[in-house]
Amino acid sequence: MSLLGNIIWLIFGGFLTGLGYILGGLVLCLTIVGIPFGVQAIKLGTATMTPFGRKLVEDSNPNSALKIVLNVAWLFFFGWEIALVHLFHAVLLAITLIGLPFAKQHIKLVPLALFPFGRSFERL
Repeated sequence: MSLLGNIIWLIFGGFLTGLGYILGGLVLCLTIVGIPFGVQAIKLGTATMTPFGRKLVEDSNPNSALKIVLNVAWLFFFGWEIALVHLFHAVLLAITLIGLPFAKQHIKLVPLALFPFGRSFERL
């Protein structure tokens, strides 16, 4: 079922959204300061490409000082906007019965969009 969900997801916007995150991450990687943020944007792009059949996993030490500082910077510059877009799309998709599984995937991406450092998306 997750394969079918991912195929439908990719056809109806997941591919372009993921590609946008990956291209943005590559642009961020052009500067030394932007490399950690670019890697997280690429990670978010790959998670956005195929969200069905994956779960959000936290690292063993998610509260190190560097991760907290980077998460706060990410939240300030990028995270809140990305999270709001995922929430907006989740609300739109939740209006219809067919859109509910896709709305759930958008909701699943919100924590990763807010605080990506110290989190990853892994297969079930």
